[in-house]
Amino acid sequence: MQTQTFERMESNVRTYSRSFPVVFTKAQNARLTDENGREYIDFLAGAGTLNYGHNNAHLKQAMIDYLSTDGVVHGLDMWTAAKRDYLDTLEELIFKPRGLDYKVHLPGPTGTNAVEAAIRLARVAKGRYNIVTFTNGFHGVTMGALATTGNRKFREATGGIPTQGASFLPFDGYLGDHADTLDYFEKLLGDKSGGLDVPAAVIVETVQGEGGINVAGLDWLKRLESICRAHDILLIIDDIQAGCGRTGKFFSFEHAGIKPDMVTNSKSLSGFGLPFAHVLMRPELDQWKPGQYNGTFRGFNLAMVTATAALKKYWSNDTFERDVQRKARIVEERFQKLAKLLSDNGMPATERGRGLMRGIDVVDGAIADKITGMAFEHGLIIETSGQDGEVVKCLCPLTITDEDLIEGLDILEKCVEAVARQK
Repeated sequence: MQTQTFERMESNVRTYSRSFPVVFTKAQNARLTDENGREYIDFLAGAGTLNYGHNNAHLKQAMIDYLSTDGVVHGLDMWTAAKRDYLDTLEELIFKPRGLDYKVHLPGPTGTNAVEAAIRLARVAKGRYNIVTFTNGFHGVTMGALATTGNRKFREATGGIPTQGASFLPFDGYLGDHADTLDYFEKLLGDKSGGLDVPAAVIVETVQGEGGINVAGLDWLKRLESICRAHDILLIIDDIQAGCGRTGKFFSFEHAGIKPDMVTNSKSLSGFGLPFAHVLMRPELDQWKPGQYNGTFRGFNLAMVTATAALKKYWSNDTFERDVQRKARIVEERFQKLAKLLSDNGMPATERGRGLMRGIDVVDGAIADKITGMAFEHGLIIETSGQDGEVVKCLCPLTITDEDLIEGLDILEKCVEAVARQK
């Protein structure tokens, strides 16, 4: 396998190729194939970018059909038929059934673009600068989004330039199971000497993906919404990794029955791995002046075409949603079993997650690396997350077949058993 070109020319910043050091040539749904013809079951799915699997046939055909008619691929933010079809479909299949009324801002192709736009708009709308964010949160690595990202690894990579404009508060469960961390937030808001500048907005992930699959309780999310309403603070849900069906609902906040002021989406929004992001906002918050937040690749129409096809294929009724929830129960039960196996062998572990966004916290990053490294040797691609990489994290395609799902879980179980025996 020839890797010299990559090692000679690609920056040291690369990460995934270090964990999975083979050259991949093709992919289909939940399987990747390397240039030697070996197949791997994919429990990573482009870090949640491929919720509908690799090379989804339905989405691919929509893309091919569009290209064959010389449809506009890049159009800045000009009006196109592809954009109109996407917006109409988004409104009819996603917004209306959920009682949502949002304007759509296309800020650029990535999640961090969406976060930058959301927090900047919140400041414009409220005339306040501070953004409340939470421990272990990850919202991107551009400077505005980085200020709301907790992991020190990313924050230390600015060359000494300080990140500004955000205040960190403890996420749900950060202080233990018996402490409601929102008590602290409410106390600070009611104390003029508490040191917290009244925020323009709160930004939060309902399930912290990079932070270690930390799950916000539904009651906690409801209370957070009520606090924001009581203090004229905007609530931004970062649904970049947890959205597009990952938790078993199209939006992860649906489980709590809340309605955020803004929502950021990216990752699986295009459904095909094509870069695409947007910010959803209550209409009265759309206070942008023309061109005030710009970006060349706002008009990637090909991504809108596959996004539209994904919505029509998977979200016209609740069949897909229920199937995701069914598969999630399989993973949850198996992960609970693996956590117990490790704990019974003197290696404390717990399972957590929501929908098909699940993890096993093994406490020690070295143990997690052993498990995922061995899994790769046996044909399973799965990554870790958490501040020390201590959580073995499952982000398999939502469209994965039961056969591939079970085979992948069987591989993982063998690896966990082997690591447990090594202790």
